[in-house]
Amino acid sequence: MSDVVRAANTDRDRIKQKALELGFHKVGIAAVDLDANSPEIQSLQTWLNTGYQADMAWMDNPKRQDVRLIMPEVQSVICVALNYYTADQRPEGQEYAKISRYGWGRDYHRILHKKLKAFANWLQAQGDGIQARYYADTGPIQDKAWAQRAGLGWIAKNSNVITREYGSWVFLGEVLTNLALEPDRPHTEHCGTCTRCLEACPTGAIAQPFVVDANRCIAYHTIENRAETLPEAIATKMQGWVAGCDICQDVCPWNQRFAQATDATDFQPYPRNVAPKLSELANISDEECDRRFPASALRRIKPEMLRRNARANLSNT
Repeated sequence: MSDVVRAANTDRDRIKQKALELGFHKVGIAAVDLDANSPEIQSLQTWLNTGYQADMAWMDNPKRQDVRLIMPEVQSVICVALNYYTADQRPEGQEYAKISRYGWGRDYHRILHKKLKAFANWLQAQGDGIQARYYADTGPIQDKAWAQRAGLGWIAKNSNVITREYGSWVFLGEVLTNLALEPDRPHTEHCGTCTRCLEACPTGAIAQPFVVDANRCIAYHTIENRAETLPEAIATKMQGWVAGCDICQDVCPWNQRFAQATDATDFQPYPRNVAPKLSELANISDEECDRRFPASALRRIKPEMLRRNARANLSNT
């Protein structure tokens, strides 16, 4: 049998319907027809050459530029999005620590992986020779670029994917398959002349529209930077953030107008994640971190990093 499995349009519709039945809020399909001159690959290479990846060396994995290095037989990428927004709002006051919305509830990796595994298993069961391999922020996949190619949304000036229905409050996942499916139309960009995200970033991390410099990004430094102390240029401008940063999303008109509460109960905030105190986190023990953030994406932030982030904020309050 050929490595390429053909699929009728009716199968394409059935595949997309199955994704929605499994709880995904959006689904789209992109054809694997990239070459070295594709805009997505050129943009990534320019970003890497400029050093905007900071210490994230894994971003330079060749597989990120060519999914055929992951699955040589791949013909299509099925992209999904899951809305995680809740109506909860952070309280005012400099005494409060700020945690990015993505980390308020249960670890999104677990939620997406469970759904994606069920989706991939169902897809492979539809016929002999069908291959399916899934990812959700856990492999060398340009998830934002594929989401735009699959018509889910567009990559905004703050580098997040914005959907018309949910704004940018979505988690992304992908299923690579050797099924040759009819692709959806790539999404067009709708940021227009708006520059609110660039103007709102306190550290100037959005170096230019659509380009984020991780070296200046609060989210990078609070989550990925393992150093004992943060750079002064970051530490003095954190505005209460200890885990990620939502500033560029909070000011986005698309989010302000179209964000809607998710129906995924797993993303409801743990009680103490919306309004923790900086003074509390500055001295939190390793054991208390384990108890406080069970099954949480925040576990990527080590206790000593959380204490460092909180103390940096307190020293500049």
